[in-house]
Amino acid sequence: MTRPPATSADTLARRTSPMNAFFRSFLIPGWGQAKLNRKLTGGIFVAWEGVTLGMSLKTRHELAYLRRTGSGRAEDKRREHEDWIVLLVFNHVFAGLEAFVSAHLADFPSDLKFQAVPGGFGASLSLPVRLR
Repeated sequence: MTRPPATSADTLARRTSPMNAFFRSFLIPGWGQAKLNRKLTGGIFVAWEGVTLGMSLKTRHELAYLRRTGSGRAEDKRREHEDWIVLLVFNHVFAGLEAFVSAHLADFPSDLKFQAVPGGFGASLSLPVRLR
């Protein structure tokens, strides 16, 4: 009787489930990407989170000032504030979805190769497949 190859407990413990990655990045954009060792992608989500959060706070303060002074531009500023809130929520959802997909593709082989097809137009894909 042959035994299947042993898998070390260390490799099993490090694998992040897709839902875990989704919830991490949904709560704090970039957290799931950092857990999956996708630091550049996570950094982009963190940077955009900072921009949208900062602009949301800025427009909220400007809106409060315009309302205090009775300005006619208050309605336009309210719409601008809502736009920044929507972008903030979108960043959370998109970061979660990106982490979910990345967790699913974490064990995808990295040795894919693309090359141009002779004759000018098209491409070929080489995908190694291991059979056990």
